[in-house]
Amino acid sequence: MEESPNDFSSDITTLPGQGGDQDTRKQVVEALATVQDPELGINIVDLGLVYDLTLEDGVVRVTYTLTTMGCPIGPLIEAQMRTLVDQVDGIEGFEAEMVFSPPWTPEKMSEEAKAALGVF
Repeated sequence: MEESPNDFSSDITTLPGQGGDQDTRKQVVEALATVQDPELGINIVDLGLVYDLTLEDGVVRVTYTLTTMGCPIGPLIEAQMRTLVDQVDGIEGFEAEMVFSPPWTPEKMSEEAKAALGVF
């Protein structure tokens, strides 16, 4: 069966940042990778929108961006991140910071996301 963009997810399991044991970090990244950009049908991890993931004392701190500064889906993405990360065992809190520096560019996408969107 051919994979549709909405079903797309690569095997990215790491993100820049620090803290937490390897298993917990992997679970948090997997939770974040289920958050889809509703316009592109690709998850926010593979799109390169998550810039940093820090775990400290059960609290997840995510620094993320959007594809454009005026993108209206920021609150939706943040709410989905919070809901999904809160379900990871051992996580007691969630904080998110949206930034626009450095600006997002298509080069930040995983190779799988670039291929799915036809970006070469």
